[in-house]
Amino acid sequence: MPRQRGERFPSGPDSRTFRRRFFPEASTEEWNDWRWQLRSRIRSLAQLEKIFQLSADEHAAIARHKGSLPVGITPYYASLMSRDDAEEPLRRTHIPVGQEYLRTAGEADDPLGEDHDTKTPGLVHRYPDRVLFLTTGFCSTYCRYCTRSRMVGEAGGEYQFSTRQWEQALTYIEAHPEIRDVLLSGGDPLTIADEKLDYLLGRLRQIRHVEFIRLGTKVPTVLPMRVTKSLTRMLRKHHPVWMSIHVTHPKELTPEVTEAYARLADAGIPLGSQTVLLKGINDSVDIMKAMMHGLLMRRVKPYYLYQCDPITGSSHFRTPVEKGIEIIEGLRGHTTGYAVPQYVIDAPNGGGKIPLLPDYIVGRDGDDLLLRNFEGGVYRYPDPGGSIGADKMKKRAC
Repeated sequence: MPRQRGERFPSGPDSRTFRRRFFPEASTEEWNDWRWQLRSRIRSLAQLEKIFQLSADEHAAIARHKGSLPVGITPYYASLMSRDDAEEPLRRTHIPVGQEYLRTAGEADDPLGEDHDTKTPGLVHRYPDRVLFLTTGFCSTYCRYCTRSRMVGEAGGEYQFSTRQWEQALTYIEAHPEIRDVLLSGGDPLTIADEKLDYLLGRLRQIRHVEFIRLGTKVPTVLPMRVTKSLTRMLRKHHPVWMSIHVTHPKELTPEVTEAYARLADAGIPLGSQTVLLKGINDSVDIMKAMMHGLLMRRVKPYYLYQCDPITGSSHFRTPVEKGIEIIEGLRGHTTGYAVPQYVIDAPNGGGKIPLLPDYIVGRDGDDLLLRNFEGGVYRYPDPGGSIGADKMKKRAC
């Protein structure tokens, strides 16, 4: 479907320069058409070599790739990446390197045990009142640390998705009145055409016990022109609809992304962010604080900071858990609480999300609970009859 006549979308300086150099045949209208962006994705070694000065490691890793989780980068998103620095953060998240083919201890193709909790193809029912609905195996870009690398991308992935499977999933949801919350994910649900997504949301809204619909997506960040006015009008029909947006680095918060987030927020869609903690990419307090502040200024509430899942071939992306605790401690009290996401490990083998916090309990002194604040000061809170913190005093006594 062509973009609506008269609809405008901003172009930042990076994308304008990139378009003139690498896609001079594309008009402004084409560049800002999300379908053109998908058709023009950078997917092959030859295409990558025309744009990027590939390292020997990158070249070899791309050449040997087969199966699911292919290379796929929208021209827009490629415009944000360094052409000659293989260590640049966004480039590292999307161009393969040799470490991707190394399997280390504890890694698995399905680290979260989603297959175990799959009730119909593409429908995961793990928590009592909510389900994960995998709507598609297609993404506009493919992150190299993807938890579902086994099932997304080209033929050769483990899973195929179809509207027939949608109907099986909907039938299951209809038959289970305890389900009140449905998370649409994939792949990326915003790569689905408006008409099909409208149909799916409408079918879910017809199920009376479904109260809450969420969409998990990276599209507003990597393909912001997908957020057309027709899309936001369609989404408004199905309120309450919430959206969790995958964001990795403050460099992503461009004029285009600012416009996409604004359109979604103006349509009454509450926005939360999801970020994966990645070694050498966003694993510092300064980078994380800049990103969280930028999100708040764009009306996106920082929601989850994920410890990187132990997906096969991801060891070069994973930090020690202490790094995540350090970042939360560097945010809590040092900036607004709205800017502090919840740091979680999605426990392997289906354990679900487990929140992790710095330990602010020092111990007890009689009826007083001793607490450490963000500056390291110790404060007393009257807690008669309480016992929390007593174990720490016993350990010190030993």
